[in-house]
Amino acid sequence: MNRRTFLHTALGASALGAVACSTTQRDASLPNIVLIYADDLGYGDLSCYGATAHKTPRLDRMAADGVRFTHFYVPTPYCAPSRCSLLTGRYPFRSGMVFNPAPDAGINAVGLPAGEVTIAELLKTKGYATTCIGKWHLGHTEQYLPRTQGFDEYYGILYSNDMRPVQIVEDDRVAVYPVNQTTITRDYTQRAISFIERNQSKPFFLYLPHAMPHKPLAASEEFYTFETPGDLYSDVIRELDYECGRILDTLKRLNLEQNTLVIFASDNGPWFGGHTAGLRGMKASSFEGGIRVPFIARWPGKIPAGRTCDEIAGVIDVLPTISAITGIPTPGNPSLDGRDIWPLMTDAAAKSPHEAIFSMSGPNLATVRAGQWKLHVRKPALGPAYMDPAIAPTWVDPRGPDGVTLLAQFEQNNPSHYPGLPGGDAAVEMMLFDLATDPGEQRNVAAQNPEVVSRLKAMFDKLNAEVPEIPREERHGGGGVQRLTGGRPGDALVYDRKPERPAADR
Repeated sequence: MNRRTFLHTALGASALGAVACSTTQRDASLPNIVLIYADDLGYGDLSCYGATAHKTPRLDRMAADGVRFTHFYVPTPYCAPSRCSLLTGRYPFRSGMVFNPAPDAGINAVGLPAGEVTIAELLKTKGYATTCIGKWHLGHTEQYLPRTQGFDEYYGILYSNDMRPVQIVEDDRVAVYPVNQTTITRDYTQRAISFIERNQSKPFFLYLPHAMPHKPLAASEEFYTFETPGDLYSDVIRELDYECGRILDTLKRLNLEQNTLVIFASDNGPWFGGHTAGLRGMKASSFEGGIRVPFIARWPGKIPAGRTCDEIAGVIDVLPTISAITGIPTPGNPSLDGRDIWPLMTDAAAKSPHEAIFSMSGPNLATVRAGQWKLHVRKPALGPAYMDPAIAPTWVDPRGPDGVTLLAQFEQNNPSHYPGLPGGDAAVEMMLFDLATDPGEQRNVAAQNPEVVSRLKAMFDKLNAEVPEIPREERHGGGGVQRLTGGRPGDALVYDRKPERPAADR
């Protein structure tokens, strides 16, 4: 059964069910789902994961009330492909969503294909109200907008908050331009609270992909400590934590806590100024600092409080887990890479459903993690290209605040604020690390463990055989230099072919 047949059949059945049950109360077996996805939040950026520069009491409380995962992975160390896997339960290469759309670089023809089934589309088959509030980054042209992928409503910046034009879109029209990013975290939260209040009498899916702490960092006046401008990153995290707490407070106020699964995670490792809690690498790196992220799940009465799970899991598991707890079947074709990790959330004796979990670098499979071992088949990078010592001292972010089209505090972090563990053996192909004894990936033990290398490489090769070759002309979506331009509130999205400044390496 293909995607369109699956959705048509399931939505038709849902509509008939809605008519039959229109006079009854909501189905108590259908929980609300709140999925909060931070942008570039590092593994060590929450105090419950080791942060010391600031406190995150609300997310710490959420972890104490539920389960906190310590070996949770995204499939790529950057934005769009991670979001693709979160919403589809599949590795990015299966959809071709392996690069970041970028309107200021003319990368407009990259987006989540219509053939993919998202969490929102899955839940719509049972009558869920659905919204996406925040960063989409799965395509910003008409055929890729959020409402084509199962969301009733959308409000937010369609891509990264440093990609011009920085404009908030509501559904498919420009709502705010230019955008004062110092109020964006609060604005998104207020929208989310309004959605919950409007839909409290029926099952709902709130997907809240916050902009922060992606650059440019921006904090409201209530959280910005102007007297210590060097700690803007901490200001941003404290505000993000507070606003997540407001969502939890809303659920409690409306007596929805007992029937709501809340998930908090990050799309990849940290940018400059963030923290990896002693992991090597950062965003744009396939070392642990780039792909291991925080993951917290809370559902009072369903998930035991105070749990820590050390088993391997990843964002590919979110869709099949939601499918399992709601009883909504997934389409048999296309297949899922993710697995149901509800047992990991609730049972201390449960083991990972994955023999191995993989990560990508661009269009290529890059690493395989199995048990305590991690093999870098491809040579890993420490971070973005301008981490090069010859470039870093003089690097100026072309996507930094300018006070006109990109509005945020000016004191942004730079390559001198490296977030990962320094040092370690030089990066080469076929590096093997024992993460049980060396979580910081400092000592390459491939030579001492040839049988482990051979076993993991066989797993890698098996999946790699399914990875398609992406032609060079498709890697940036084609479309020449056409770019999205700023518009007044109420305007439709507009494209032109004006030249644009060189885009930063994303």
